[in-house]
Amino acid sequence: MTPRLLMPALAAVVVAGTLAGTSALAAGRGGRPAPASPAVRCERPAPQEAGSSQKHELSSGGRERSYVLHLPAGYAKRSGWPLVVAYHGRGSTGVEIEGFSKLSELPAVVAYPDGEVGTGSGARRAWQGAPYEPEGVDDVAFTADLLERLDDTLCVDPTRTYATGKSNGAGLTTLLACRLPGRFAAIAPVAPALYPGSQAGCADAPPTPVLEIHGVADTTIPYAGDADRSLPAIPAWVRSWADRDGCTASRAHRVRRDVTSTRYLGCENGTEVEHLAVDGGGHVWPGSDTYSGGGHTTQSIEASRAVWRFFSRHQLTDTEGRAR
Repeated sequence: MTPRLLMPALAAVVVAGTLAGTSALAAGRGGRPAPASPAVRCERPAPQEAGSSQKHELSSGGRERSYVLHLPAGYAKRSGWPLVVAYHGRGSTGVEIEGFSKLSELPAVVAYPDGEVGTGSGARRAWQGAPYEPEGVDDVAFTADLLERLDDTLCVDPTRTYATGKSNGAGLTTLLACRLPGRFAAIAPVAPALYPGSQAGCADAPPTPVLEIHGVADTTIPYAGDADRSLPAIPAWVRSWADRDGCTASRAHRVRRDVTSTRYLGCENGTEVEHLAVDGGGHVWPGSDTYSGGGHTTQSIEASRAVWRFFSRHQLTDTEGRAR
């Protein structure tokens, strides 16, 4: 069956137009996200201790690839855990994005893949879709192989699989949403590097919920775009995604003293698009208390919490609206 997306419980609130109650920041900074699915014990052997992070290897495309896997505390006590895949930026690693993102604090299984060394100046890890992408590397296929392994070996819920990332890795999440339709229930790119290569195949892709977070003072991936590098203005890119998702209305609302939420509603298949603009924010992961990039890091929001609240509203369903 053709998959679609369901916004459980909050859909009626969104339709009613109560913006403040449905933004990714609505529950407030530090509020508890939704729990995992009902407690049915995980019967599969765990590859590592619950509450730990460990590096693993995976053969994909004739290469040995690596990723850091985090299992939440209490992992064995239930099955059907949500799965979040988080992609680092250029020159970084899975270990680094785990450290500054705080995603491992969420009630989810989290995988942090490592990119391969790309082209351009320096031997820096990078992802497909950028001008400096690694030659001959298919990160879309690597992601598909990674999801297959995690689905087959862990107690995760394939209908609640999500992708996030920063910069070059965030750009990859948009490519994955377009090239792997029906695999991710939602994506949340943070300060994404939206090169043309990261948008390949998006014109005909099915609707996907997107939360985009960006610093208005980002000088690495400028908020206003960079024509010399074929980078779009962020608000224009968000609108174009909302148009492709068939959204019919938009509302802007200041949710923090330095954060404005623009939400696109009435979208096809229960999807939604939201953009969080951080005044004065740099090329960073908001809310991080360690280095995550250049420029100012706001502490008025935590990107990990905003991302989780957005993800928690979306699940893949079949054409009859049932969880697959």
